[in-house]
Amino acid sequence: MADAAQQLDPVGGMLSLRVLARLLDYPSEELQAAAPEMIEILNAERRLSAARRTALMDWCQRMMEADIMELQAEYVALFDRGRNTSLLLFEHVHGESRDRGQAMVDLMAEYSGAGFELDAHELPDYLPLFLEYLSTRSEAEIGRWLGEIRHILALLTARLEEREADHALVPLALLALIGAEEDVAAHRQTAKEEAPDYTPEALDEVWEEEAVRFTADSDQDCALQSAEGRRLAERKNVTQSEAVRVLDPAAPARKH
Repeated sequence: MADAAQQLDPVGGMLSLRVLARLLDYPSEELQAAAPEMIEILNAERRLSAARRTALMDWCQRMMEADIMELQAEYVALFDRGRNTSLLLFEHVHGESRDRGQAMVDLMAEYSGAGFELDAHELPDYLPLFLEYLSTRSEAEIGRWLGEIRHILALLTARLEEREADHALVPLALLALIGAEEDVAAHRQTAKEEAPDYTPEALDEVWEEEAVRFTADSDQDCALQSAEGRRLAERKNVTQSEAVRVLDPAAPARKH
């Protein structure tokens, strides 16, 4: 990816989504240097309630002042060990099944159709990259996409909260944009009770599992297997009866 300063250039769209994307990136000195700009964007755009903006801005400040090595070590422990807190969206839906590969092909097609060309080596379902894409879309489209992944965001929030990670503020903020913060409550007990998947024993088990397959025996098999693909096709032709929209920033802020 380009450096943090370039990624925050005001070229349109909902800039706060780009800030949220950067907060989930691997920590770097460039990211620390961009913290004041991220704080400014969050405060100026006012898409979120004052309390949520303050929490995010305080995190930016802490990140700017922290030791970079400590930030990187914490990030690796949180996101590079185990799958429960994965930032790959489809991993929470499909795991390592063949379906995940086709779902990513479908998402890539969605990106290409919108003129969004990838310049990174990340998978298309990487949440920060997905947020970059959403930052270029209309509010109606942002609302629809966030509505589709709200169950993933709620579970991820609960798991990150259980790990006492600041990063939980990002999926929670995304849920807040569509008024779905209360979704997290349904997942907190699960997150509390599930066995840790980042221990040495759990990681050893992962190495013994079958490698992920990104192919199918036929095009027909791919189409039948990909739930995401079907939803993407349906959305192009059918208006959702319960469309979720981004909250009006001019409306009274909700209290939390």
